[in-house]
Amino acid sequence: MKNIKLIEVPSEIGAGTRGASLGVEAIKIAALDYMSSFFVHFPCESIPVENKLLYEPIQSPYAKRIKGIVSMYEKVSKSVTDSLKGHFFPVVLSGDHSIGGATIAGIKIAKPKSKLGVIWIDAHADLHTPYTTPSGNMHGMPLAISINDDNKECAVHDLDPETQKHWQYLKNLGKIAPKVLPEDIVLISLRDFEREEKHLIDKYGIKVVSTKEVRSKGPENVVRSVLRYLSDCTDIYISFDVDSLDSSISKGTGTPVGNGLKEREAEDLISKFMQNRKVCCFEITEVNPTLDKENLMAEIAFNILQRSVNVVMMS
Repeated sequence: MKNIKLIEVPSEIGAGTRGASLGVEAIKIAALDYMSSFFVHFPCESIPVENKLLYEPIQSPYAKRIKGIVSMYEKVSKSVTDSLKGHFFPVVLSGDHSIGGATIAGIKIAKPKSKLGVIWIDAHADLHTPYTTPSGNMHGMPLAISINDDNKECAVHDLDPETQKHWQYLKNLGKIAPKVLPEDIVLISLRDFEREEKHLIDKYGIKVVSTKEVRSKGPENVVRSVLRYLSDCTDIYISFDVDSLDSSISKGTGTPVGNGLKEREAEDLISKFMQNRKVCCFEITEVNPTLDKENLMAEIAFNILQRSVNVVMMS
């Protein structure tokens, strides 16, 4: 039986739309509405955030609030590392997806010899860099940070030395770079990405599983083929961005995209992945209740969270 530890990171400085910092609380409200004592059962750490930066002028236009992101990466990676070393299974509830890179760093620092596989369930590739970003929002960059690729071939921006220094620091956190190899990443339900990100996907042959494939083959077969693909990996991290769900249900997230997963498909996928003993960490991100009617997105996220954690505890 695995001991679960919840790590709450209500940070939204990597997002372009305001409100994701309230996602963690919204998931807890959903638990209360379901009369669930889920959040009473597990040890929980809440990471101090840098959301005050949202009120300050932006200094790095191509990597917005990167100073704050650096501070978040240090705190979150340490928390994940300490949890793993203490024989916990960290479940990270984060505001925006920039934190995914910090979680990956934490796993790799705790297990430097491990071959880490990443299952990224997201409408977006999150493979932008400050050199290629159309928005400057850092929640579009965690996988580029993790594979340590600037994608200079597609550069459209020149960086100031300060931004460059912070970016280099993020990629080399824990003095390990890359944290994950591109061939050990699987993107599930990817459907909204830019030419620059496509360049990296093609350059490395990163595995992509479309929504259509999940639907035609069924979650069980997809899980089997993905785990076979990652069979060389010793550890696996699953990151679930709620915008992987179809925009008809994922109103409560900053960047909804059509043609996404149904709630049941996401739930089946994740709970089947969680049965695998190599999975060592799970993250749910980008719930934004300010964009939602009722608290639908958080309720769906809570259902998936609860079912996944139950599976982990039984496996």
